[in-house]
Amino acid sequence: MKYVILTDAACDLDPGVLKTADLAVIPMEYIQQQETRTYDPAENCDLKSFYDAQRNGDLTKTSQIAPRTYEKVMRAWMDQGYSILYLALSGGLSSTCQTACMAGEKLHVLYPYLQVIALDTKAATGGMGILVERAVRNREKGMSLSDNTKDLMDAVERLHHWFMVQDLKYLQRGGRVSAAAAAVGTVFQVCPLLKIDEKGKLQTIGKARGTKKAVGELLERYEENRTEDTEDPVYIIDADAPDTGDALEKKLRALHPELTIRRCTLSPIIGSHTGPGMAAVIHIGKAADMEA
Repeated sequence: MKYVILTDAACDLDPGVLKTADLAVIPMEYIQQQETRTYDPAENCDLKSFYDAQRNGDLTKTSQIAPRTYEKVMRAWMDQGYSILYLALSGGLSSTCQTACMAGEKLHVLYPYLQVIALDTKAATGGMGILVERAVRNREKGMSLSDNTKDLMDAVERLHHWFMVQDLKYLQRGGRVSAAAAAVGTVFQVCPLLKIDEKGKLQTIGKARGTKKAVGELLERYEENRTEDTEDPVYIIDADAPDTGDALEKKLRALHPELTIRRCTLSPIIGSHTGPGMAAVIHIGKAADMEA
């Protein structure tokens, strides 16, 4: 059974992987200056202007993918005889996976011989990128849709997102953290440190005074939770904070020169909620119940 790998624009992915055959990214909408815009990773987007606008006070937010969009995209592939493996933004942050499941159930009536699997990645940005790369690699090895899904579900339980933000107000506006948590970061002028937990939700794990110390904390978390037995890349993401991303990459390469490291700028979809200055180290490592 042939199948296409789908994901959505909340995924930050190495540009080379985007060119993979039978791989598609569903665009997503965000709102800036009261104008609805569409983000498609395959097209050029002036990300620096986006983050500069946030710095200048622009309020940004995102909207969900409409059910009809899922149906349209999926149906185009199913008309060609493809089953669907959709890697969705974390269900702890969005309802995209639930909406995709509903679209898949509706389409299964029309295409009973094909499958639609919507996988809650419990991930975002580069975490989704790691899983997409793994899914593509598994398919190239001849892995079936079912076996690929099982392998990805195992990988989801070992996926780690360690990240820092400059200001929690963006996450607070979107309801991702409490107003009390956001106020602490502002008052004490620290860089909050967060992760995506085993339920796919944001969890504050600490704070650091200054970017340099925050970088050290992120690398410490990586070291405590890394494993040797993985061929998956490490993603380093920054929200228009290239110096911070470069510092993370330089230190990580010095510690582990054998690593495959991907560097990406955070898309407007997740960046709408984190604000400028965010930086992350994302990797496959120990299972969540073994997390340091």
